[in-house]
Amino acid sequence: MNRTTVKLPFELDARLRHEAARRNITISELTREAIEHHLGPRRRLGAAAAGRSGCSDISERIEEILASEVPASR
Repeated sequence: MNRTTVKLPFELDARLRHEAARRNITISELTREAIEHHLGPRRRLGAAAAGRSGCSDISERIEEILASEVPASR
């Protein structure tokens, strides 16, 4: 597991510590949970298994396939 340092405003730090104590979990556990919730579930691209699809034109259509699976950047 990696260690990451985050600078928080005093108010947010106090809220974090209070919530961790209230739930009887560590600050690290609560932080990981909050980050996971914020980022959402991990997605697996269907195109990652394209080599086993039986289709012979995957390399020619890769841009189209990825565009259908990944939302456009804003």
